[in-house]
Amino acid sequence: MKNNILLLIALMFATLTSSGEKSEEYLKAFTSRSLRPERMNELKAMSDGEHYTMLADEGKKIVMYNFKTGKAEKTLLDVENTKGAKIKSITGYEFDSTENRILVSTERNYIYRRSFNTAYFIYNVSRNELESLSDKEESQQMAHFSPNGRFVAFASGNNMFIKKLMYDTEVQITKDGKLNEIINGTPDWVYEEEFGLTCCFVWSKDSKLLAWTRFDESDVKEFAFDKYDYPYDKSYKYKYPKAGETNSSVSVLVYDIENRTTKQMDCGEGNEIYFPIMKWTNNPDVFALVRMNRNQTELDLLAVNARSGVATVLVREKEEEYIDYENYNCLTFTEDNSFVALSERDGWKHIFMYNQNGRMLKQLTKGNWEVTDVYNYNVKTGECWFQATKEKSTERHIYKLDKKGNITCLDSKPGTHSAVVTDKYIINDFCDNETPDIYTLYDSKGKKIRTIIDNNDLKNRIAAYQLPKKEFFTLKTAEGIELNAWIVKPKEMKAGKKYPLVMVQYSGPGSQEVKNRFALDWEMYLAMEGYVVACVDPRGTGARGRVFRNCSYKQLGIIETHDQIEAAKVLGQMEFIDPQRICIWGWSYGGFMALNCMINGGGDIFKAGIAIAPVTDWRLYDSSYTERFMQTPQSNDQGYEKSEIISKAGQLKGKLLLCHGTADDNVHIQHSMLFVENMIKAGVDFEMQIYPNKNHSILGNETRLHLYRRFNKFLKDNL
Repeated sequence: MKNNILLLIALMFATLTSSGEKSEEYLKAFTSRSLRPERMNELKAMSDGEHYTMLADEGKKIVMYNFKTGKAEKTLLDVENTKGAKIKSITGYEFDSTENRILVSTERNYIYRRSFNTAYFIYNVSRNELESLSDKEESQQMAHFSPNGRFVAFASGNNMFIKKLMYDTEVQITKDGKLNEIINGTPDWVYEEEFGLTCCFVWSKDSKLLAWTRFDESDVKEFAFDKYDYPYDKSYKYKYPKAGETNSSVSVLVYDIENRTTKQMDCGEGNEIYFPIMKWTNNPDVFALVRMNRNQTELDLLAVNARSGVATVLVREKEEEYIDYENYNCLTFTEDNSFVALSERDGWKHIFMYNQNGRMLKQLTKGNWEVTDVYNYNVKTGECWFQATKEKSTERHIYKLDKKGNITCLDSKPGTHSAVVTDKYIINDFCDNETPDIYTLYDSKGKKIRTIIDNNDLKNRIAAYQLPKKEFFTLKTAEGIELNAWIVKPKEMKAGKKYPLVMVQYSGPGSQEVKNRFALDWEMYLAMEGYVVACVDPRGTGARGRVFRNCSYKQLGIIETHDQIEAAKVLGQMEFIDPQRICIWGWSYGGFMALNCMINGGGDIFKAGIAIAPVTDWRLYDSSYTERFMQTPQSNDQGYEKSEIISKAGQLKGKLLLCHGTADDNVHIQHSMLFVENMIKAGVDFEMQIYPNKNHSILGNETRLHLYRRFNKFLKDNL
């Protein structure tokens, strides 16, 4: 009997060790990003319509491939076999109109999350020769060919320059650029972070005019934090407008190449407006400009005549709540300058067509679902390819709209589909929660030609981990509100056993975490470690219409917290979940939500919480994002008071792990420190993990591994 017991203990120990080793192996692979799918990055269609190019050999080559066969037909650029200048690798590239010149960038020096300085080079394909774009010692930003290929515009040192390739001369068209004061052609911090911009200039179709946005951030207050170094720390300062504070003053200017003159456009200026989108129309003298008021409740689509400077309103939208500027990212002009764009005028994101004067001609799509991207609109055939949530809000599919208004789906397989659409071909990128990206080539009529990338090797490697399955379902709260959710359970659950639950969420306005897509994350690791993991998208999140999304307007964190608490109650009633062992986890907005849930439901509902880089008072966050959803503190003081949680830190109950990077330029560590100060005053116990010199993403293979191991230790100690 004794021997049998010893044998049983040995077998149990061996099983646990094997399971633990497998989960640790998965965690290392996940944090090192070795489980990421192969993707078709930097695909560029060639002008003949039959070929495309991609970077190859770790950025050392630009290779031309045949669409139909997928075969590499020609190496257009090999950095190891060029004449002239020498570079190590290519990080980005762009063709001129003849495809005989290629503008390439090299190693990137990141300024913030997206913007970067680099050195640009011009490669002559026929001569196999590489030469520097500029002789300036300073590096460059966002260089782009003019449409005719004769010029390259770029920014450097906050000024705008044009390189005239025919004469090999460089013209500096602005001279007022100055660090932390004047920026020409590239965004300030807010425009980059909240509008996703890295380039703020556009060429006219005839290459005679260049329009750009000028930012005067002289009056914007600075934020500073230390970068820890040896033997002395360094202080880092930059312009960061917080909610209700002074923004950059913006204006739009146009440079005339032939006359060498600069003219300011009469489209508004100052620090109470935004210009998030600028696109040139097919009229070489007119560009389109999206202008928004500071609260982002009013949006004008302007037609700006670059010669006269006069701006005309094409479309005007005005709402009680914020307007999503991204609806105009897909703005597409036809040959006669009629155009298509997204609008939510019926409560859902749909495609509308307007004539060249901005009069709405017709609504192209309609229904209780949302268009999430528009790929192209062919005015001759009346066909439009777009992405939408027509099947389910948790899925994305590609559709073709014909001139009769009929809609057909390219591939109805459940999951997430996105596309690259050319005149002749469509590349469909499909994935679901178990399937890494599969790239499939179709012709313009939607007929399948071939599979380009299948990621079968990755799929087989993942299969070896024997990961649990992610199940999607709809959760109904006590008030009858239906919320999208998914759940992951340990693979071998024992009957009658109750498991601890970790709720992961983001919950931010318009966001969506519950999507049927391939996104391996630490929920699989948690399930391998014996936890049930669930995710719920509360009210205020996206893809379910304007009313559902905007209910959190002017009161961030209130309704979302209520929904997460209600979701925890419903999940806690499941027979395999222990309602006394529930943890809520979140990063950034999700961290704000985790703290909210512990303040409002800690102890009774949530035994523990993990908050990473949380917002704790929206008056401390940036102006553009915060005011989009909260208006300014001056006009919505009551809403800010309800949403801030620093003063409520003493009400937090349950076990807390708070994590933050000291060099977070997005959600400053100030948020966590002020919250911690009030927890200390109130005698609230907590754990804290600081990551020196790490930004909002807390990146780095070793850092991420340490971070997730820290999460796991906290959960084991407290659940």
